[in-house]
Amino acid sequence: MPTIGAIAERLGFEAVGDAALPVTGAAHPAEARPDQIALALDKKHLAFLEGSRARCAMIPPDAPWRDYGLAAAILAPRARYALSGVTTLFARPFDLDAGIHPSAVIAPTAEIGADVWIGPFATIGAGARIEAGARIASHCAIGSDVELGAGALLHPGVRLLAGVRIGRNVIIQSNAVIGGDGFSFVTPEKGAVESAKESGGVQVGAENRVFARIHSLGAVTIGDDVEIGANTAIDRGTVVDTRVGHGAKIDNLVQIGHNVQIGENCLLCGQVGLAGSVALGDRVVLGGKVGVADHVKIGHDSVIMANAAVASNIKPRSVMGGAPAVPREEFTRVYMATRRLPRMLDEVQNLKKRLSDEGRGE
Repeated sequence: MPTIGAIAERLGFEAVGDAALPVTGAAHPAEARPDQIALALDKKHLAFLEGSRARCAMIPPDAPWRDYGLAAAILAPRARYALSGVTTLFARPFDLDAGIHPSAVIAPTAEIGADVWIGPFATIGAGARIEAGARIASHCAIGSDVELGAGALLHPGVRLLAGVRIGRNVIIQSNAVIGGDGFSFVTPEKGAVESAKESGGVQVGAENRVFARIHSLGAVTIGDDVEIGANTAIDRGTVVDTRVGHGAKIDNLVQIGHNVQIGENCLLCGQVGLAGSVALGDRVVLGGKVGVADHVKIGHDSVIMANAAVASNIKPRSVMGGAPAVPREEFTRVYMATRRLPRMLDEVQNLKKRLSDEGRGE
């Protein structure tokens, strides 16, 4: 059982009070038991310490810890970063028994590294290579010639289809599908979309009578230290791989189309949709429900606000919002003007009525 002093030392923070106080876990200040550390990381949460059962807490450096009747405290200068560290210490262990479950189906030509865990009813295809220390939970399906890097963690129900390459220490949440076919079809003659583009979006001059599939000959390559959320889908490339760079973090319910190229340390929030051949530079942040049209390029270190629709290229270090996406200052100005429209409409109606009354000599 760790002590306050040991936790502070591991996280690189200062401990005050009784550093030998043992801690069994972490909790909200209003619910913390005497053996748990209360996470009161900002002024809003400090108020919950008053009258609580907590004997120790993680608090801002300038908080008067003695005033709350605490026996000990850890002074955390950056709240969210401190939360990352303490939750890592007390995270629940992954629910999977060591070794290979007898119900797992593994092709004879698959290569399984040292200390790999494979759960019930998982399947490993021909020629797959699972590197040392990987964890594969129940009902995962790993296709032929897949490469799964050392220390990777697959939660129940993950699907890695043929030829997918996954880097080291990647975490993939339940029911994600990596390597499905791209959504790519073509008409024998000029189709509706092509004719609409040629007319400048004025009219559709052709009909889609039949679609021919463009098959996906590429695969998907995922870099090291990537995390992929539940029910996310990443399509394979047409003739080149769809790629996700090292350190990227992808939320639940994200759709990444064929041929997409995602740079390093990008952050994609829930329900983001990237159409085919989109390219994101390094460290791009896409808020929830952002949609990006096909072949669009977003420059490095850009931030796209939630619900934005990106239809054209964006230069590096931009902050964009709206549909279609525009610079944040313009988006805010348009939004504020839209909020004023009902009042302006009332004023116009009143003005028209007054002018009409004056014209009638009333």
